[in-house]
Amino acid sequence: MNFIPPSEHQVLVFLVQIALLLTLARLLGQACRRIGQPSVVGELLAGVLLGPSIFGRLAPSAFEWLFPDDAVQSGMLFTIGWLGVMLLLVATGFETDLALIGRLGNAAVLVSIGSLVLPFAFGGAVGSVIPDKFIFSGEDRVLFSLFLATGLAISSLPVIAVILSELKLLRRNFGQLTIAAGMANDVVGWVVLGLIAGLVSTGRFVLTEFLQTLLGLFVFLAIAAALGQRIVDAVLRALRRREVGIGGWVTMCIAIAVGLGAVTQALGVEAVLGAFIGGLLLGRSRYTHHRVEEQIETLTSSLLAPIFFATAGLRIDLSLLADGSVIVWSFILFAAATASKFVGSWAGARAAGLTNREGFTLGMALNARGALGIIIAAVGLDLGVFNSASYVVVVVMAIATSVVAPPAIRWLVSGWSGTEEEQARLKREEQLAGNLVVRPGHLLWPMTSETRCRAVAAFVGKTFPVESTVTLLNLSADDVDVRANPCIDLLGDRRVEVVEDDAECEEALASQLKLGFDLIIDSVSPDVEWPDAGPLTSAVLHQQELPVLLVRPGRAEIDSESIVMPFRRILLPVSATRPSRAAAELAISFAAATGSVIKLLHVNPSEAPNTVQRFIRTTFRTHERAIGSYADPVGVKLLDETELLAREAGVRCDRIFSNHHSRVEAILEAAEQHFCDLVLLGAESQEVGGVAFLGHTARSVMQRSEIGVAVIALRQASHSG
Repeated sequence: MNFIPPSEHQVLVFLVQIALLLTLARLLGQACRRIGQPSVVGELLAGVLLGPSIFGRLAPSAFEWLFPDDAVQSGMLFTIGWLGVMLLLVATGFETDLALIGRLGNAAVLVSIGSLVLPFAFGGAVGSVIPDKFIFSGEDRVLFSLFLATGLAISSLPVIAVILSELKLLRRNFGQLTIAAGMANDVVGWVVLGLIAGLVSTGRFVLTEFLQTLLGLFVFLAIAAALGQRIVDAVLRALRRREVGIGGWVTMCIAIAVGLGAVTQALGVEAVLGAFIGGLLLGRSRYTHHRVEEQIETLTSSLLAPIFFATAGLRIDLSLLADGSVIVWSFILFAAATASKFVGSWAGARAAGLTNREGFTLGMALNARGALGIIIAAVGLDLGVFNSASYVVVVVMAIATSVVAPPAIRWLVSGWSGTEEEQARLKREEQLAGNLVVRPGHLLWPMTSETRCRAVAAFVGKTFPVESTVTLLNLSADDVDVRANPCIDLLGDRRVEVVEDDAECEEALASQLKLGFDLIIDSVSPDVEWPDAGPLTSAVLHQQELPVLLVRPGRAEIDSESIVMPFRRILLPVSATRPSRAAAELAISFAAATGSVIKLLHVNPSEAPNTVQRFIRTTFRTHERAIGSYADPVGVKLLDETELLAREAGVRCDRIFSNHHSRVEAILEAAEQHFCDLVLLGAESQEVGGVAFLGHTARSVMQRSEIGVAVIALRQASHSG
């Protein structure tokens, strides 16, 4: 390969370009965010200020040195910018919820159609009546009109993503609809643009090439849907097993996204589509490292994306606005673009049964054309379809629609929290995001075919979000098909994976943990003797990082053929610790799903009872009612906080105060006196003398309780950290 590196002067100019564009773009981007505009507006403005209309006029010689008419120089800057926009679409793919879009599928299709067809028609109409001075000499007006129509029909997915993300609206129903419709707008827009560009270049319409592009795009999307997730999962699983650092993860994820971008680029559709698909596949993979998205977003927002948007602004020459007709037709095109996209999106939303407000918001969000509108204008300029005047008209339209969109969206959503269903979903997502253990994630359950697994499955199936994935690690010594275990049905609609491993418990567990999990589940026999908890439980507790959920059925349940579920009365000891908070999450989530009652217990340590007190407690069983009047203020506050969380979830709670010298005795007595069928408590897991230790309370309650016991154990190191 004959590699020709840039000259030392070209490298110097490139570095100065990057430094100036990045600094000014970031400063103006932050300034725009302070006044309620998206950062992309300030980044585009940075390019305009450094472009020919301002810097070029104030310091023409410096401008020519900094931005020379050199293909190599501009190519380097362009490449960096486009890498940025690709990674921006990767981050957007991470945030896109295909399941939610699927539930809104009909609306997404209708909004996409409405937001494409009407603007395209308006663009063609404007192109048919615009004066000849805006059309490049000798060029066909029909081609000009088609280019203009495409510029109005598209929506800039990168700009839309930035706006929705910065306004914290990406998870709203209309936000996900906007992303889906924006993606459709981009795909159709780029296909049409490729068709028209080919028509301009060749002077004729080549049907075979057009059909070839469409067929290739269809095959790509079909393969991505059918096999893409499996391939991405396999690659990321290999990274997990090799325990690759975060740097390796970021490298591989970017390579996957850029590779898919190369495929769509080769098909005649812009690389941003492939990058977006890559982000979708990476975000949906259960093996994705939780820090990858953060790392890519940081790299993109702080370096690459600002350079892209600033570079797009460099091609804008505002001096052409001195011509009155340019100003007039810029306004006409802006009005046509805004009205057509707004009305088309609103009509599609209404046809799908959405409210007027949702339709209006969708219309304004999809109006943002930003840098992609500028790119279409640049392509038209390079092909000789646009001249300098028409280029400025289209660019002004693209920037103006992006500037108007954020305040309009903010005004439309002010005081509007969406439908009841949407409010409930957002509230649930917010709550789950703040939870310690009860949130969508990947659960590992090393299991055998023993009967006690039924109680575990019933509890897990009612407690954890349906979006969770459960991996069953079959450690049965017998040749047993775990898939046939009836407990799997109790896990509900969750995705269940079954893994066979003949290795020893500790080795098999360590091998699986490399793949990345959020919580480990273990069923404990009622006959377990602590501290010797058995090989499986010991191996589970010896792992160093993850929370562990231990479920021990009641002694009467273990021999029963039927599942004594759900638990109707749950005793929840409450204290000011993280494990106690985690236990409260589990109890509330389970009770909300089953209608169970939670008995909140706070134990206030006291002196050991004398003979008379012991006689009263054991004979009349009235001590809890008697001491309720002098419950300590800390205990009351803790119960208040837990009860508030429960009531928000629609769960009934009863309070129990106990002044007792022994926390274990208080728990056992309260469980018996209030007819509870499950004790759920939190504990800190630590190692004492090489033996896993849950603390005296958890160990003793598990050993002595006649009813079911569930313990959520958090590592002590996690608490100190």
